[in-house]
Amino acid sequence: MTRVEAAEDEVVELASELIRIDTTNTGDPETVTGEREAAAFVAAKLSEVGYEVEVVESGAPRRENVVCRLKGADPERGALLVHGHLDVVPADPTEWSVHPFSGAVQDGYVWGRGAVDMKDMVAMTIAVARRFKRDGVVPPRDIVFAFVADEEAGGKYGAQWLVQHRPDLFEGCTEAVGEVGGFSLTVGEDERVYLIEAAEKGIAWMRLRARGRPGHGSFLHDDNAVTKVAEAVARLGNHTFPMVVTDTVRAFIERMRELTGLEFPEEDLEGALRKLGPLSRIIGATVRDTANPTMLSAGYKANVIPSSAEAVVDCRVLPGREEAFLREVDELIGPDVEREWVTHLPAVETPFEADITDAMLAALREEDPTAHTVPYMLSGGTDAKSFAELGMRCYGFAPLRLPPDLDFASLFHGIDERVPVDALKFGTRVLDRFLRSC
Repeated sequence: MTRVEAAEDEVVELASELIRIDTTNTGDPETVTGEREAAAFVAAKLSEVGYEVEVVESGAPRRENVVCRLKGADPERGALLVHGHLDVVPADPTEWSVHPFSGAVQDGYVWGRGAVDMKDMVAMTIAVARRFKRDGVVPPRDIVFAFVADEEAGGKYGAQWLVQHRPDLFEGCTEAVGEVGGFSLTVGEDERVYLIEAAEKGIAWMRLRARGRPGHGSFLHDDNAVTKVAEAVARLGNHTFPMVVTDTVRAFIERMRELTGLEFPEEDLEGALRKLGPLSRIIGATVRDTANPTMLSAGYKANVIPSSAEAVVDCRVLPGREEAFLREVDELIGPDVEREWVTHLPAVETPFEADITDAMLAALREEDPTAHTVPYMLSGGTDAKSFAELGMRCYGFAPLRLPPDLDFASLFHGIDERVPVDALKFGTRVLDRFLRSC
């Protein structure tokens, strides 16, 4: 058995064990579970092979993060951060084929909440980090490994807190890799494109609040807070923001045109993007800002008109669009509705042409000679938003070679989330090569 094969064998069990630790993040610090247990698990696995691990509680009880550093051959080079989050979104066991926290290994997959978001990458990172330490591998530069809390609620008690209070942990880091990228899309009979995240939309979750005159539900009433907020939400939710093709999306389109022969005319860009199948749900959301109402709250009794009403809207904003986006929002909601931030994190966009992306492609091609890499923008958000504040150039690279018929996009936060065993082993080999060469 080769050194890398030992890491491959380990990665499946690591992923399964991580999934069995229920790290559900509800967004309410009082009901969050498992992050401390998961951090202890990771710290033990790294300490076991000789890493000096720092476990950091980040601003609230039980919100723990694990950070360690592997020294590289050239201390003068900028260090590389490899990061992953330990928390997951909730899952209802009654909706699943297997229990979401079973970590079941069956039918060629590892099943459970977090299998693709993102305990797969965490497991691959631990497996490779352990292999490097056991075998005395010295990478070209320092590598900082970080396993953090609270990403699924914006990172307040994870990456954000660490960046604000413990930037020393990331001293010298000039680049970072994490989720969501490196997964394959089959474009020919046996040819694959691996999407590398080079940008992501900003997160602007906002609360809308209207106030009015309270009163009896049976009276005539022309100052109703519920009506005001409902009308504002309807206008905002039904609005189509203008199409904007950013540098990253344009690079994606041009590269996909070269590789597939498909045309992506701007007069029907969204229609053309639908040709990409399930992936179009992600890519299609990166040519416009979005504002999706997600929560409504008002009143306490059927016959009482309340004095206030609230709504929460999940807004995702393209790079360079925030000022124009907020002007549009204010025009739509009108002067009678206030808005305030629930979570506000900026968009991130990183140039794709770089030595690090060349190293990604080289590592992929050692395992898949047909591999091509293409930059893309993520419609969601990751901890890259926080680490970019320290000046790091951030990419999503969690390499997975996927079956051509797997609807991978639907597995993120979806029912029956799972990752192919073969893809985990492939990703471990690629990550090993990448970190030894970048």
